[in-house]
Amino acid sequence: MFGGVVNRISDTRYSPAGVPITRLTLDHRSAQTEAGLPREARCRLSVLVCGAELQPLVQCLAPGHPVRVHGFLSRANHRHGELQLVLHATAVEPLIIEED
Repeated sequence: MFGGVVNRISDTRYSPAGVPITRLTLDHRSAQTEAGLPREARCRLSVLVCGAELQPLVQCLAPGHPVRVHGFLSRANHRHGELQLVLHATAVEPLIIEED
């Protein structure tokens, strides 16, 4: 599971087999403990959302919207030596934005 705020959403494209694919970029920020000391964790992660069943959830998102994504990590592409990772979403959960 990975939580963050939507930074960017790409236009949906379709694979040669007709599967809809949308890319998201999420910004994550959290307080963690490492070696008994507090630490701020920050990162930006690419998320690949494939399949018609997840597309309605993605279409309702906009930059700045908090989400929780379940899935698995894999290489971004299959070029030899490429080490960049992408999160392949199996579930996308838009979170409620609380008003002050």
